[in-house]
Amino acid sequence: MSFQQQFEKVRTKDGFLAALDQSGGSTPKALKLYGIDKKEYEEDEKAMFDIIHQMRARIMTSPVFDGDRILGSILFEDTMDRQVNGVPTAQYLWESKRIVPFLKVDKGLEHERLGVQLMKPIPQLDDLLKRAKEAGVFGTKMRSVIYHANPAGIADIVEQQFRLGKRIIAAGLVPILEPEVDIKATDKAMIENLLKKSILEHMYQLGQGEVIMLKLTLPEIPDFYKELIAHPKCLRVVALSGGYTRQHANELLAKQHGMVASFSRALTEGLTHQLSDEDFNNMLDESIGSIFEASKT
Repeated sequence: MSFQQQFEKVRTKDGFLAALDQSGGSTPKALKLYGIDKKEYEEDEKAMFDIIHQMRARIMTSPVFDGDRILGSILFEDTMDRQVNGVPTAQYLWESKRIVPFLKVDKGLEHERLGVQLMKPIPQLDDLLKRAKEAGVFGTKMRSVIYHANPAGIADIVEQQFRLGKRIIAAGLVPILEPEVDIKATDKAMIENLLKKSILEHMYQLGQGEVIMLKLTLPEIPDFYKELIAHPKCLRVVALSGGYTRQHANELLAKQHGMVASFSRALTEGLTHQLSDEDFNNMLDESIGSIFEASKT
């Protein structure tokens, strides 16, 4: 019952995805922005993840973090395996907040080749998908990166994303495919043209009942991804901020009708652990409000 409710919420409601899925490689940077010095956890990975979970739990339990403006939240595997207010995280998000839970499933990136970084192998993917489904997770997210307009590299990226996406669909989950375009790429517009063409070719090959989501770097051209947004095989197209400030990301997003945010750094910009609960909630409320408005276009 809840899967269909979640499906309809993601498909039809205003809102955006809160990306709270920083992994081992990106966690130290996220903690530094949150005001936590590395010496507080040194090389202790467990301590690091304990602290980042405290940060995420503070965001998730904030009264301003709710399903009225937030469609879903993307979780790191460690976060899925933990609890918020004594309840498993995915269950807490849906039952207490009516926020649809997603899970980051990739294990990082290969070295750059042909102008792209493919995903590393995900050896226990099927087991992870089974655990995610049992935990009440609705969908997944997996990221790869494009740096140059190399047609062969872009074809490899899209093929890998769709191949793994089909396995995720078969496990009863909705995959978010994230072939990120580097915002610093000098040939960004050319990359986006090649990427859109390749994605459309693969979408037309999806079978009956196979539905995906897409997470794409904000393009410069208004309504650039309108064909993907309108495609019957695409549940939703969401945007990553990619290193843009929240203000600039919101300005770009407002020009993309039907595209909604899936911001991480732009969402938590300015939040630090030193803030009082009142100041923390006010700042988070302002952030959520601005991203929600930009996502409504």
